Amino acid sequence: MNAVLVASNRGPVSFTLSEDGALTMRRGGGGLVSGLSEVAKEMDILWICAALSDGDRSAVRLAPGERLDHAGYDTGALRMLDIPPAVFHRAYNAVANSTLWFINHLLYNTPTAPQFDTRFRREWESYQTYNAAFALALAEEAGPGARVMIQDYHLTLAPVMLRGERPDLRIAHFSHTPWAPPEYFSLLPDEVAVEVLSGILGADHAGFLTERWASAFMDCCEVVLGADVDRAGRTVTHDGRTTRIGVHALGVDGEALWARAGEPDVESHMVALREQVGDSKLIVRIDRTELSKNIVRGLTAYREFLAAHPEWHGRVVHLAFAYPSRHDLPEYREYTAAVQRCAKEIEDQFATDDWDPLILNVHDDYPRSLAAYRLADVLLVNPIRDGMNLVAKEGPILSPRSALVLSREAGAAAELGADALLVNPYDVCGTADALHEALMMPEEERLRRTERLRAAATALPPSAWFSEQLTALDT
Repeated sequence: MNAVLVASNRGPVSFTLSEDGALTMRRGGGGLVSGLSEVAKEMDILWICAALSDGDRSAVRLAPGERLDHAGYDTGALRMLDIPPAVFHRAYNAVANSTLWFINHLLYNTPTAPQFDTRFRREWESYQTYNAAFALALAEEAGPGARVMIQDYHLTLAPVMLRGERPDLRIAHFSHTPWAPPEYFSLLPDEVAVEVLSGILGADHAGFLTERWASAFMDCCEVVLGADVDRAGRTVTHDGRTTRIGVHALGVDGEALWARAGEPDVESHMVALREQVGDSKLIVRIDRTELSKNIVRGLTAYREFLAAHPEWHGRVVHLAFAYPSRHDLPEYREYTAAVQRCAKEIEDQFATDDWDPLILNVHDDYPRSLAAYRLADVLLVNPIRDGMNLVAKEGPILSPRSALVLSREAGAAAELGADALLVNPYDVCGTADALHEALMMPEEERLRRTERLRAAATALPPSAWFSEQLTALDT
């Protein structure tokens, strides 16, 4: 029985099933998985996640008790839950990604959405079933008095469900997204809003990336639940239980990032990129084509910058990495198409025979992204709303001379705002002006700012971030 357990939707590995039935394992992607994978290597942790694909489900069905490490895979202690595909789809796509994500990132076009009808109630039942599967697995695997770290908006109900099964456990929940203010959170059906908040309050400790998101959660608890909130002491008391609220600003392992960025595949991409753009200054962005990342307004700001500053024509290139995300949702497919349309408009308006003002890459290529960081003169991070945004922290670590243009709505702005050029993500003209200011920033000022940005970005790397929460559970 394990003393420390982690639960998250996505796990540290994934499996691909070939036509001949062979299974191929590869390491999982995403910031949460990468950070927790490093922690899991250092500690005796059992990780519980969901099977996401047919390959995952095939691997799980061959593993005793869903334990992939017991089936001979080099995964570390790992249990992968074989949740029925229809239940998983409704819980993950319809509720987690199309409802809770939209609520906490303030993404709804409210004249038409959301619409919580009979179909949504069925989807919500699947979300409950999905959370219950995690709670049961955690209850089965946890040793007496174990510490359980439940991750993110996919699993808001699991803490209170697990509490009912195993009151002896010390339970933490961590939200990697922003948290909506009460007036927006209350778009949810009343009973759903209550269930989400009460679910998280089943934990002993509820963690957030910034003070702003923690405060919004406490506000929701007060307004929606009528809970007793002590903001100075950061506690919420409801139904006879008190949950401590913590702020843990996840950072980057600078040494590990630099080590990876110095490998030969990254160096070869640097050479190729430099040959492609010559001596031009580089404005870099690295994002998934996620609605909250605000890529279209960022590209439009670059177009306005080029229109206002013809002296930069032929002297600057925008490297825009916009990797596909959630293409099973129609809103995301359309958004990716909008990004590509905007990029083509810039090319049509400004490109010449010897100057390509924009290079758009929609294929996920991590070594190429690291190479772009190292070459960047300006890093553009302009999300509508973001829990943290680790791109804003990774960039200054890898490029000592890049200026950071950062949305004030990114969680990272709380730590990096003093040395970044902060922008209103909806203000395209203001963002265009900030791009020009960043390109014109004197070298000495760039170096001073980047040194402070780097210190802030590495203040709480994943291992320290995780340990800090474990310590909070012990107090």
